[in-house]
Amino acid sequence: MIEILQWSTLATCGLIAAARVPSAIRGENRSLFYIFALLTAAILLSIEAPYVAVDTALGGINLANLLLRFIIFAAIYFVGIRVTRGFGADHAYRLITGKTGMTVLLVISLVMVFVFFLMDTAGSSAGLSAVAGKDPWHGALVEYYGAAGRAYPSYVSLVLLPAMVRAVGSRLPVLVRFAAGLLAVGGVAIALTLLFPVVPPELGAIEFIINYTAVLCFVVGLALIWAARVRNKRAAGPGRTSTET
Repeated sequence: MIEILQWSTLATCGLIAAARVPSAIRGENRSLFYIFALLTAAILLSIEAPYVAVDTALGGINLANLLLRFIIFAAIYFVGIRVTRGFGADHAYRLITGKTGMTVLLVISLVMVFVFFLMDTAGSSAGLSAVAGKDPWHGALVEYYGAAGRAYPSYVSLVLLPAMVRAVGSRLPVLVRFAAGLLAVGGVAIALTLLFPVVPPELGAIEFIINYTAVLCFVVGLALIWAARVRNKRAAGPGRTSTET
């Protein structure tokens, strides 16, 4: 089931990213293309076979996992910019792109890199499962490293959540409100990842479900916003402007 969820999510992201290529070439809403392309790369690196292939090329010391974390950081950053601009959430935009947001990103990144290099990461292993199994010390370090990797996406998601909740209850078009609802669900799912350290090992599959629920909600939500914008532009007709969502 987990493999089906991984590959289906990868296919969904990849197809949407490919569909955005012509618009990106024309210079239209390139941020959406960046988001879908980054999410596609992140999902690819979360699957064991591609992960091992990429990490082996990088030296077999799990640098691919560190790369994966920063790809996710970049993707959620662009999501934050796109959503806050689209919904006019100026305060949330400042919390992500301003001094506070940049400080949060820098501190979390430094902690994550520091903990990564404290570990003996030799031997490609998706999810660092082999590293965690070396001894209790490495098991604890992998937990701290994972917590740092989840902290920044959770921060951005929680910053976006109030704006998404307001949008759901607004008078925006139904499609846009539904998209905002999906983004809100995705944000809650990402925030729930902070609780992963207390999830019993026998319930580990829940972590995959929460992670991929978050990704699918963000991908589909952003795709619906794009579709609503395209439909709105067509309805506006030539010579008229439409409200950007």
